[in-house]
Amino acid sequence: MDAVTPQTEPTAISQTELDALTDQLVDKLKTVYDPEIPVDIYELGLIYKVDVSDDRDVAIDMTLTAPGCPVAGEMPDWVREAVMSIEGVRSCDVNLVFDPPWDPSRMSDEAKLQLNMF
Repeated sequence: MDAVTPQTEPTAISQTELDALTDQLVDKLKTVYDPEIPVDIYELGLIYKVDVSDDRDVAIDMTLTAPGCPVAGEMPDWVREAVMSIEGVRSCDVNLVFDPPWDPSRMSDEAKLQLNMF
């Protein structure tokens, strides 16, 4: 008789695994830069929301420094590629949103320091 491998339903992602994945997501988001500003998109405050499902599907809402940004068509792909390089992530959907509009107050202190805005 052949052994049958039981099908398992996806299990809820544990808090430990979610914490580790969150750290990896932040690290990967920090590798994507706005080409006109020498600061990564995470520290610039361009990432508005990151959701991770139990199936390890990632959904990101992000914005741009300006709606007419010349890399508007490319940056979501850069973000998707960075996130998909994380082992175990099944998919990544990046949505560009412009409400609320981005402004420099969304930048981290680290970004402001890098741009001499203090």
